[in-house]
Amino acid sequence: MDELTAEDLMYGYMNGIFPMADTDGSLYWYSPDPRAIIPIDTYKPAKSLRPILNKNLFDIHINRDFEAVMRHCALPRNGEPETWISEEIIQAYCDLHQMGMAHSVEAYVGDRLVGGLYGVAIGGVYFGESMFYLEPNSSKVAFHYLIENLRKQQYELLDTQFINDNVKRYGAIEIPREDYLILLRKAIQQPRSFVPNTPSIYFDPNQTEGL
Repeated sequence: MDELTAEDLMYGYMNGIFPMADTDGSLYWYSPDPRAIIPIDTYKPAKSLRPILNKNLFDIHINRDFEAVMRHCALPRNGEPETWISEEIIQAYCDLHQMGMAHSVEAYVGDRLVGGLYGVAIGGVYFGESMFYLEPNSSKVAFHYLIENLRKQQYELLDTQFINDNVKRYGAIEIPREDYLILLRKAIQQPRSFVPNTPSIYFDPNQTEGL
């Protein structure tokens, strides 16, 4: 395919697929079966996190530095030489962010970015992509505030793609892909705004042919 665009991303997410880059930079699209989601209504912070939240160790911001969050998430981890977040992916998601469709939740100590996460918001769905931390618990606090925001803005679905130990700690479960697609089609039609006090965005899944 040609270079990945923000429009490609929107079309993919609205149809239940998402891209990842291989070590050579090649892009592949995925639609896992089963699919991992985090139920928004049943999430509860771990007991060990509650004292951290009460101490207000981090200042939380939305979309203060989206690209910086992505670049931190793209750094290799656990001795691995590469990640699935290529430069092409970073550019496409930053373009999507400029369109008001991709958002980050960021944790700061003073003016220093120390943790956060990013994802894509379409209708009443937030598609979580990746998170990072430089200070202990910073990404967990950012995730907690993500959930609080999704609840406040009445989002219906939080997609986390694949199940793993990291998302399990936040209450992730697996559901069949067909069930996920049913939830997706319903939720993306709901007009929601990720950032408070901004216009909500509505998407009709039957009008995506031009993307």
